[in-house]
Amino acid sequence: MKKVLITGIDGQDGSYLSEFLLEKGYEVHGIVRRVSLEDPGHHFWRIRHILNKIKIHAGSLESYPSLFKICASVKPDECYHLAAQSFVSYSFEDEFSTINTNINGTHFILSSIKEAVPKCKFYFAATSEMFGHAKEVPQNEDTPFHPRSPYGISKVAGFDLTRNYREAYGMFALSGILFNHESPRRGFEFVTRKITNAVAEIKLGLLKELRLGNLEAKRDWGFSGDYVRAMWLMMQLDKPDDFVIGTAETHTVQEFIELAFGHAGLDWKDYVVIDENLYRPSEVNILRADYSKAKKILGWEPKVTFQELVKMMVDADLERLSRGKGNCK
Repeated sequence: MKKVLITGIDGQDGSYLSEFLLEKGYEVHGIVRRVSLEDPGHHFWRIRHILNKIKIHAGSLESYPSLFKICASVKPDECYHLAAQSFVSYSFEDEFSTINTNINGTHFILSSIKEAVPKCKFYFAATSEMFGHAKEVPQNEDTPFHPRSPYGISKVAGFDLTRNYREAYGMFALSGILFNHESPRRGFEFVTRKITNAVAEIKLGLLKELRLGNLEAKRDWGFSGDYVRAMWLMMQLDKPDDFVIGTAETHTVQEFIELAFGHAGLDWKDYVVIDENLYRPSEVNILRADYSKAKKILGWEPKVTFQELVKMMVDADLERLSRGKGNCK
């Protein structure tokens, strides 16, 4: 039985990846912060249903000794490094902790694997935010990076660290450059979940307005469950390589809003308020994935459409709030 180690196992992608790998017969181990163990009901809501099937280890991305100890103990065959401070807006508010945590965390886990279990395959969760002020649309694996946020900068550094460990030490280390991917398990701070949760609250009479920033921002949005399948496919290659993963479609925030409110039988213009305080200090250019390399080599394509994704998220929030759980996931 293959063993896998996942950082950020209690996050959106970590939960879907855990389910996927359990179905594949893996022994699944995950690293979480110790504070998460103190309040598992809150922190583990995404993985509550599989806690009895996985093994949890307390560790910190800021502590090399804790990561090394876990790697040496588990001796995984595959490691998926998903944990990061990933909320772009927050990265502007606290750029120092974002950069320190994301860069050092990636460096520490790479070094731990190199020293403790060098044959382990390593996956780094890269992001389309690395392209930022992209010079071309769509973006592929050869598009130059021009990040426009501390988060994007930290991920470029992580990408370079991963590539350097591959080239300098011969490790099976690769990056998945994932474009925006959402689901009913998305955090409430992200605009997509903020929208669908607000739609559900407005529909049920719990909220009267939704405040948002730039409605013209465009993103390539896909379903997280599709994207973790791409991660696994990358790790099954004989030789490591980096891949762009997305849908090759872009939609504005306003399109997302129109579809979400419309699905609930509401007119978004009656409830959405533009708040300039919610604009990013620097917006990225149009981000749209050219995933032709993944399609050719991995045989991967997205299954869930943009329209299906939005409706799925609205339905899930309506169902959750109708059960009287409020913001308790």
